[in-house]
Amino acid sequence: MTRVNVITGFLGSGKTTTLLHLLAHKPANENWAILVNEFGEVGIDGALLADRGATLKEIPGGCMCCVNGLPLQVGLNMLLKQNKPDRLIIEPTGLGHPKQLLDMLRAAVYQPWIQVDATITLLDPRQLADARVVENENFRDQLTAADIIVANKSDRWSEEDRQRLQQWQQHNLGDRQLVESAWGNVDPALLCQSALADRAVPEAAHHHHTSRPKGLAALKLEGSARWRRALNEGQGYASCGWIFDGDTVFDAIPALEWARLAPVDRVKGVLRTPDGLVNINRQGDDFFMETRTTTPPDSRIELIHHQPVDWNVLQTTLLRIRLN
Repeated sequence: MTRVNVITGFLGSGKTTTLLHLLAHKPANENWAILVNEFGEVGIDGALLADRGATLKEIPGGCMCCVNGLPLQVGLNMLLKQNKPDRLIIEPTGLGHPKQLLDMLRAAVYQPWIQVDATITLLDPRQLADARVVENENFRDQLTAADIIVANKSDRWSEEDRQRLQQWQQHNLGDRQLVESAWGNVDPALLCQSALADRAVPEAAHHHHTSRPKGLAALKLEGSARWRRALNEGQGYASCGWIFDGDTVFDAIPALEWARLAPVDRVKGVLRTPDGLVNINRQGDDFFMETRTTTPPDSRIELIHHQPVDWNVLQTTLLRIRLN
């Protein structure tokens, strides 16, 4: 029997960082698998979560629960059959709706194989001050579907943020548990808690417009191409991602400045530099980077914004900071 958790949350709430923390505390005797979905096409989270002690499968390019859940069903069935994990953690896109995903996991066909444990939703309370986020139906429905709500990034809160969180709790928490965390440092024991009774989460329609047919793998280079980009649109957001071949090396300092100053809501990337791997993760003004000595097979970077952007201008600058 595989125990399953869904870890959800809006863009920039800290899902990937939380997953990295949980993987670092995985019991040595347990076999874990991660099924991750991203809004963009190039598969950044797959690169960030690779080699962390768990089997990883990606479903890039939108919401995994769309199209009657077919991409999720294929990926889920493959993991259950081939890897037989003790625990499976599913990370939907931050712009995804949880209802259809949870309904499918609870379907009778999966009952002999999986046990659905607590759904954990990450919340950055600073987003409660942003009307565009609060009014987003996916943001609201992710919180409604949660069994446990993790109020994340407490190291960045102001007193006003804390007051907004308290006001939200009074009207919306109900019987759910709320825990605070910084840097996604949550107690791994939360994964073992039972799911609460099924919640009345409304269905939502999704509309994606992608640059390529959906598949079960991240974007790849074709032929002798050195780089490639992909676009995606849906749920009021647009993304642009680039993938570069394994011979491309970036000048680290200009690359970090490009990511920090890009006029977009969200930046995630894994870049090859002369000093090794650089992970980039930016949400608004929050900027995090990590240098590792491992060498990734390629470089990938993804930008997401709440309105169309002149991607060509950003691309021109990005191409100029390659060292080869």
